[in-house]
Amino acid sequence: MLKQFSTLTAGLLVALSAWAAPTVEMTTSLGKITLELNAEKAPKTVEMFLYNAKHGFYDGTIFHRVIDSFMIQGGGFSPAMEEKKTLTPALQNEAANGLTNDRGTIAMARTQDPHSARVQFFINLKDNDFLNHKTAADPRGYGYAVFGKVTQGMDVVDKIAKVPTGNAGNYQNVPTTPVIIKSVKIISEK
Repeated sequence: MLKQFSTLTAGLLVALSAWAAPTVEMTTSLGKITLELNAEKAPKTVEMFLYNAKHGFYDGTIFHRVIDSFMIQGGGFSPAMEEKKTLTPALQNEAANGLTNDRGTIAMARTQDPHSARVQFFINLKDNDFLNHKTAADPRGYGYAVFGKVTQGMDVVDKIAKVPTGNAGNYQNVPTTPVIIKSVKIISEK
């Protein structure tokens, strides 16, 4: 009976893990942040984020733009504010996926071109409705693709939001002491 229960429990765990969302642990110089990614609603964005994480792209990058009461942005620059060469092509914007830029969500950063996101991301510090998809007809209303949320470590995100910032060359809102992303480790991919 015990053996049958163990077999049943193991089978149930395998079935449940198939439904689990991909999860990553981001270790920063100020603590750890756990992110649950939504591969169902943002499949290409999650695929590229996981690809970059697997290949160590984010290791040693920084949060290079920090605006308290708005968002923290990272994933593309070294501590010397040198832009890292990307490994992946620009993404088709998945902002029309129904996910919204609420506090604690992670979304892709991009230029004015709605389909220019590559590696940089941001974590929302508050509900930023104005970043949500409104219309594909107007690039200004296309929105920023949310692809996951913080499940642990929002206190770390809030700590990063409070670091002193200044200018670095042409860049504004740069932490005066770099907040380093030491690693982005995949905990689960399904």
